[in-house]
Amino acid sequence: MRKIIPTALGIVFPISLALTGCGGDTTTSATTPPVTVAVPPTSPTPPPPPASGIVDFTTIDVSRLDNYANPVLPAYYDATVATLDNTPNNNPVNDRVATLGRVLFYDKRLSVNDTTSCAACHQQANGFDDPRRFSTGFSGTAFTSAHAMRLGNIKYYRPGTMFWDKRAASLELQVSQPIIHPIEMGFDSAHGGINALLTKLAASTYYPDLFTLAFGNAAITEARIQQALAQFTRSMISVASRWDTAYAQVFSATAQNRNLNAPLPGFSASEELGHQLFMTGPGQGGAGCAACHQPPTFGLAANSLSNGLDANETIIFKSPSLKSVGLSRAFMHDGRFSTLEQVIEHYNSGIQNGPALDNRLKTPGGAPLRLNLTANEKAALVAFLLTLNDGNLTTDAKFSDPFKK
Repeated sequence: MRKIIPTALGIVFPISLALTGCGGDTTTSATTPPVTVAVPPTSPTPPPPPASGIVDFTTIDVSRLDNYANPVLPAYYDATVATLDNTPNNNPVNDRVATLGRVLFYDKRLSVNDTTSCAACHQQANGFDDPRRFSTGFSGTAFTSAHAMRLGNIKYYRPGTMFWDKRAASLELQVSQPIIHPIEMGFDSAHGGINALLTKLAASTYYPDLFTLAFGNAAITEARIQQALAQFTRSMISVASRWDTAYAQVFSATAQNRNLNAPLPGFSASEELGHQLFMTGPGQGGAGCAACHQPPTFGLAANSLSNGLDANETIIFKSPSLKSVGLSRAFMHDGRFSTLEQVIEHYNSGIQNGPALDNRLKTPGGAPLRLNLTANEKAALVAFLLTLNDGNLTTDAKFSDPFKK
């Protein structure tokens, strides 16, 4: 995510936990007992028209909200995938709240000078990634120190810690951090903090109506903003890549490894070679990528450690799902690689040792793994990764900018 809001949300940063790039809380209400009043029967009252603020500024039809809560998922998104869902029990996806999240995600008013939105860093056409190595903050002259993460399948990462360095315990806690960041969106203490944003949104034409639509009343709080943005981004589920289409034809819940290694229909020889290298461990002639980047979500395994970008790394970084990785233009927490070929070469010959290095990237003797892939094999892995691009997620209208002006 680039960042989270100002950058919009945000795999590994060897500097300090103050990484910037999408980067860092509840309300209750009481009601009096209802009073029953006898009234004469009348004809049904038609529902009120949509609130003018929402209609004037957005394309949202409040009488026909988009479906975020109940997406149609493939058969292989079964109980084994459900265990990876990081949605908290108190914030399940709801169409109304996610709709509010969509507006917040695209609204530049969430920055102190109305220049930057979450979507500025997490761009739909790029798989909700930033084509730039580092994202531009609200001032236009300062930049984040970490690359924005792709957001597809962010729902399927356990334990659910966010940011490259995992410093946020949940997606809910992450999303408001870019807003109050002094580089990203600018509502830091010098600019009034989160309370200044809440006051700003309450004075708008459309947010009181949107919060009422989502929560039943117009109260605008940080916790509600966190809920809405988290719901919208969790609903970005990627299941429409070429890999998904092919795997759906061979999937079997009872087959060995759920048929993840079965040849995939429609794949070229190079794509299939890359598929086999990705799924098969180094000890069996493969590259072992799937041990950490786990299909079908291609999210990072929860027990993954460092990937050895730098010698003597001590910070354990995370990674976004590999879905739509081919749409990215910068890779790793600091965006140091600009091509997938460079990424593959890192795992082939560039892994550095250190206390945080994942055991899956070491030889039995403890040295950094060297895959010794051929040029053909490296090209095949790139070809396979490109089959993970999801054209539906990058064009689906329910994830697009809802503003008219």
